[in-house]
Amino acid sequence: MKTKLLLLCLVFSHISFAQNNLKVGAAKVDITPELSELPSGFLGIYDRIHSRAIVIADENKTVALVTLDVGAISNDMAKSLLEKIATQTGIPTTNIMLTATHTHSVPFRIGGEAFEAKVVNSVKQAKDKLQPAKIGYGEGVSYINVNRNIIDPKTRRWWEGPNYDGPSDKTVAVVTFETLDGKPIAVHYNYAMHAVTVGMLDMVSGDAPGTTSKYIEDTFDNEIVAVWSTGACGDQNPIYFQQTYDLRELRIKEFASRGIDISNKMPPGGQGLNRNDPQVAKLMQQQKQMIVSMGQFLGEEVMHVMRGIERKESKVKIYANQKIVNCPGRKRLDEGRAGYAGTYEDADSIDIKLGLISINDIAFSSVGGEVFNPISTRLKKESPFAHTMMLTLTNGYAKSGYIPHDAAFGTYTFEVVSSRLKPGFAESAIVNGILDMMYESKQFQK
Repeated sequence: MKTKLLLLCLVFSHISFAQNNLKVGAAKVDITPELSELPSGFLGIYDRIHSRAIVIADENKTVALVTLDVGAISNDMAKSLLEKIATQTGIPTTNIMLTATHTHSVPFRIGGEAFEAKVVNSVKQAKDKLQPAKIGYGEGVSYINVNRNIIDPKTRRWWEGPNYDGPSDKTVAVVTFETLDGKPIAVHYNYAMHAVTVGMLDMVSGDAPGTTSKYIEDTFDNEIVAVWSTGACGDQNPIYFQQTYDLRELRIKEFASRGIDISNKMPPGGQGLNRNDPQVAKLMQQQKQMIVSMGQFLGEEVMHVMRGIERKESKVKIYANQKIVNCPGRKRLDEGRAGYAGTYEDADSIDIKLGLISINDIAFSSVGGEVFNPISTRLKKESPFAHTMMLTLTNGYAKSGYIPHDAAFGTYTFEVVSSRLKPGFAESAIVNGILDMMYESKQFQK
């Protein structure tokens, strides 16, 4: 009898072990440049920026979700980083998603060997920490984003401002990773909002994505790594953005006093602002307060979702793939930020990088560019997965500029008139390209 019980215990032990094949590790590395490395125009460092990585593995495949506090990852930087990560960790480039938070408060040309070494190190550290784990998925909502394209009530032309009736997905997608005994390892959250609130400070900052991740990590006594991924935010701004609009008006007046009209062509950063002006100083202080507030609100929603996730899995099957779709291009022949139809001629076609990492019924899809919100919404509706999110600004930046959905080309917003894509192609190319990988993934998981 004792022998039979022992054999049964061994069988159940083997079954339990076979069911727990998921391993996860996470790490965060400071990538803040030195003051001496800042280009002219940057006045200092407001808060620290980071590379955050989650490495996920089953018995056959290892993948990495990495987010950098940078404005964008150029195609050259993405190629270099992916190759270095693959060489030093053994994770294939097709299994890695490198996402930018799209903060507008980091030098655009940040990079170099030392910078890339820090990013690679974040992935190496995460891989070194791989341990048996469970994964869970949940969704919440946050109302801190808003469609940013409106008809100006004075000019009756398209301009930038909060459009409360415009398309705007409020979903916060949350993926949790914890040890088998319930200790948190990492959380990955996906939200569609431009990180542009403190861009006029001309100081290095992670903006709202940085404050959100830091708020979550601090709540867990820094025993968790909170990884933001940028949703389809091409047409989404923070809903509380008035300080920036007010500063723009001050800047337009300052340039106009020198005979320069920038009303329809905004220079980057805070050029032309007198920081000794009490009004400018007050508005900038409010911007600093705003990213803290948004970080708290979004961070609280992420943690609210985390607390409500009951179903967690430790037996998984991981799929990863990448592909490139090609769309007809155009070249703009005139200038102007918004409000007027542009004039164009045909130009070279444009490659757009797509990716998919699926873990059971959770799909991390990716696009290398700034995607309009309705494209992501359409993908979610057509996805064969129960849980789908879109990571944008991932693994490079398409030469297209913004990637509007088809219907948006009937408007003269600044994103549409500046897009190098011809109307009517990119939306379906992206959705169908990702769907092709999704159905291949479903066949793989059978």
